[in-house]
Amino acid sequence: METTAVPIDATRTPRLLDYAPPPLLLRERVILVTGAGSGIGSALAEAAAGCGATVILLGRTISKLEAVYDRIVGGGGPEPAIYPMNLESATWKDYEELPDRLDQEFGRLDGLVHNAALFHYLTPLAQHDLPLWARTLHVNLTVPFLITRACLPLLESAPAASVVFVSDSVGRRGEAYWGAYGVSKFALEGLMQIFAQEVEANTGIRANTLDPGPVRTPMRARVYPQEPEGAARDAAAVVPAFLYLLGDDSRGLSGRALTVDDPLHAA
Repeated sequence: METTAVPIDATRTPRLLDYAPPPLLLRERVILVTGAGSGIGSALAEAAAGCGATVILLGRTISKLEAVYDRIVGGGGPEPAIYPMNLESATWKDYEELPDRLDQEFGRLDGLVHNAALFHYLTPLAQHDLPLWARTLHVNLTVPFLITRACLPLLESAPAASVVFVSDSVGRRGEAYWGAYGVSKFALEGLMQIFAQEVEANTGIRANTLDPGPVRTPMRARVYPQEPEGAARDAAAVVPAFLYLLGDDSRGLSGRALTVDDPLHAA
């Protein structure tokens, strides 16, 4: 997907989502995006490829990943790689094999975006399905930890690697009925903070969380089936904030809980 500059109202402070990426911002970078088959993941993958990145499309549904692959190649972007993986059922061996295969194929990893998430429906804690609680915490919290841990040597070898954990407002201020999803996002914030502090002194890695706000995705449509038009942004509208965090313009920015509406220059 070709990225285009968004006109900015000169009377207000530009936000992260107003970021206009320079041409080939991510040239020769290798970026891994989980949940790349739809929603924010697919929009980001296409935009990153449009900025020159080789994108690793990680997701469960091969047909969706193939559609993203075709759009990237059809748009003239670097050929991406499809990495099918069911995050619910993958074993530790599967996670150990991931960096080995990336190293063999690309020899580097410059960016990692933890976008995949599991959420089914709003429910009070007293009625929360217990197996679903465990599945949600695994996919939304344990899996980002496992992937980051497994890929750490590759990230450490990159000159300026960026890890972005996709957060949510319900993970920064608790709201009723969001259950395991909300709890997992709270914990993800803590995971990012610990990781960012541990790598800040001896590596070039930076890590941040990013809340994209209301975005029209298949998951949101399940939660708000009657949501009025215009209540949520298109996925492509929030992608510039992710590109900012993945590119060199955000060097030195780490350990922050960000939203796409944060002022760009204050980030």
